[in-house]
Formats: sequence, structure tokens, C-alpha cells
Amino acid sequence: MGRFHRHDDGTVHTHEHAGNEHEHGHREHGDHSGYQTGAQRIDVLEDIFAENDARADFNRAAFDSNGIRALNLMSSPGSGKTTVLQATLDELAAELAIGVIEGDIATDLDAAKLAGRGAQVALLNTSNGFGGECHLDAPMVNRALPGLDLPALDLVIIENVGNLVCPAEFDVGEHAKAMVYSVTEGEDKPLKYPVMFRSVDVVLLNKIDLVPYLDADVDAYIAHVREVNAAATILPVSARTGAGMDAWFGWLRRFVAGPAG
Repeated sequence: MGRFHRHDDGTVHTHEHAGNEHEHGHREHGDHSGYQTGAQRIDVLEDIFAENDARADFNRAAFDSNGIRALNLMSSPGSGKTTVLQATLDELAAELAIGVIEGDIATDLDAAKLAGRGAQVALLNTSNGFGGECHLDAPMVNRALPGLDLPALDLVIIENVGNLVCPAEFDVGEHAKAMVYSVTEGEDKPLKYPVMFRSVDVVLLNKIDLVPYLDADVDAYIAHVREVNAAATILPVSARTGAGMDAWFGWLRRFVAGPAG
């Protein structure tokens, strides 16, 4: 099957993979002496994201009609995204009616961690028996909506699959995007994965409690985020100790209150 990617200029291209054949200038492993090497870009004239974007608009209309603000929460695996969500529910579930769409390739482990914290939780596994999608898309989120009582909610947080590439490319119907970025990942990640960092409205720089034990310069982390996204709100936090989390809770309260976020 082909993998599709959308670039910042709106163009789309596909990389076709079928068995051992790779349409990137060579056909099979082995002797490449008779083939031209290098990457070949194939432009797809039809907008292959059209169906996704139409469904995203449908999801957003469902949120809007119920007075809900929706947030797409992304990160790499192990950044502490679920721990951030646990702390968020513990702080805000008594004052805001929150729903969580919990996206994972497999298992209900993260959904179980969120259970009993005052939120509605709808589990969304992307596994199809042959692996699983590395991101959520708008049709998947749409299928999860019946698992939430939308008229009763103020905020829906969509916890995306842990991945620094694909989730940033898909509108799922959210009103804003946030990401959790851990100091354990290295300060270079905004430069190596600029599409993700460029797409978000807020970055939680998590695990700052570990800075004394790491060769980590928080100012350098922030500077690298700023190189690719000058407008994002950057919040150094520790979901484990609670340091800085009040700023995140305040951001969410303002986000729910109105479009300004």
C-alpha cells in the first residue's frame, strides 16, 4: 500500500511499497548498477485528503453544535502524554465536563489509567489485525463520537497515537492542537520533526523535574521550538510533580471559554 504525505505548500505525494518493490528509483534489493538511484517524487493530482478533511469538518460541526471545544493532543511515545491527561482530569473534571477519545494502536492500558477520574472515555484502537495505523484520522474519530454523550460535554481531548510524524498531517475536527515534548527526547526534535512542532498551538515541555539529572538546557529546547513555531505557547511542566501545570490548566480554561484559546 502507498503512504501519503502532505507538505506545507499543500502538495501531496505518495511512496508506493509493494512487497520488496520500492518505487524510489529502484525496484528490488540486490544489484542496483543498472538503475538510476535517488528519490522519485510522485505528485497526486487528486486531493487524497479530501475525504478526511470533509469528515473533519463534520466532526467539528458536531462539536460546535454541542458547544464543545476539541483539542488534538499529540506526542512521541513515552513523553508523558497520558500522565499529563491524568493530572488534567484530576484538576479540571470537577469544573468542566470532559470527554477523552483515547487513541492507541492496541490495548486499553491508557484508557484504564484515565478511568475513574471524572471523564467520559471512548477507546479507539487503530489495530486492524495487520498492525495498526500510526495516527488517528477524522473518520476514526467520527466512529468514536457515539461513545461520548456530546450534549453533556464542554471539552473533548483527543489523545492521538504516539508518533512525531503522521498525526500532525491529519485534521480530525479539533479546534486546536497541543503536544507533549519531553526533555528526555533531546533538544533537537523540533528541528528534526518541524511539521509536528509547526502545527501546534501549545507545547508542554514535560519532565522538567529530570533536568538536574540530564545534560539538558531548557532554554535550548525552547529556542529550537521557536525556530519552527514562533507563535506557539510553550509551557515547561512536570506532570509527575505538578510543577508548571497550573499554566496548562489555565490555558485549557481559556481554550474552553472561547476561540481565543
